[in-house]
Amino acid sequence: MADANIRIPSEARDRLAEIAAAEGLSLRAYLARLADTLLTPAERAERAEQARAALRAWNGYDPSPADEAGLDAELDRRLAEAAAR
Repeated sequence: MADANIRIPSEARDRLAEIAAAEGLSLRAYLARLADTLLTPAERAERAEQARAALRAWNGYDPSPADEAGLDAELDRRLAEAAAR
């Protein structure tokens, strides 16, 4: 495996190195493990579509984009209301 150099602020590097050390890993090993656990935007979209397909197959739920926007707006409203309490 070829190595790559990545420029990040030293504070971020130091924080990641501290986290890695606490887990008994080198920074290199920690970053490699972290990269294996994260999804790319394409992978997230694919999983979301698989979840929607499973939900449709399970109970027929298939909201339109307008339905989703309405539900998102309702959730935002409720979250704002809860935060104001």
